[in-house]
Amino acid sequence: MSAAPNIVLDAAQLGRSLKRIAMEIAERNGGADNIVLVGIVRRGATLAERIADELRANGRREVPVGTLDISSYRDDGKGLPGDPRLIGRDIPFSLDAKRVVLVDDVLYTGRTVRAALDAISDLGRAESVQLAVLVDRGERELPIRADYVGKNIQAPHGQRVYVRLAEIDGADAVVVGNANVK
Repeated sequence: MSAAPNIVLDAAQLGRSLKRIAMEIAERNGGADNIVLVGIVRRGATLAERIADELRANGRREVPVGTLDISSYRDDGKGLPGDPRLIGRDIPFSLDAKRVVLVDDVLYTGRTVRAALDAISDLGRAESVQLAVLVDRGERELPIRADYVGKNIQAPHGQRVYVRLAEIDGADAVVVGNANVK
């Protein structure tokens, strides 16, 4: 018997979390100058666009947004076999001397972020790389910590965290449930 999915962020809470993350990014960096956002495909890319929209709505300048598919950089067998090659990126600007804010939906083991850091290093020499995630569920396998977190949760072992976004899933929510619950 499976437990019913637990909604940990509804649409309004998710929106407020993204606004707060955008404000924290602007505060920490003294504005939005020299910042670029890079979203990890798939939901991190959508969240990066929304954070850029929040920065713009709050009177900040336009922040460039790129996307990064780190499949070929994974070390846990979830990616593509063969040599690491950067595929599936859309970053039409230089990362050199920029403050890169890497955006993902869920921070869990840290392996996705490690792969993204490797990919970013192959693209240029950023001034710094900061990490923004909508959900930090803990249980890291690598020493990686987010600079900006929408919500910290403790998902029970064996449970998964699903981020649903209107652009992809038709509605906004963060749900914790069994692997077969989406």
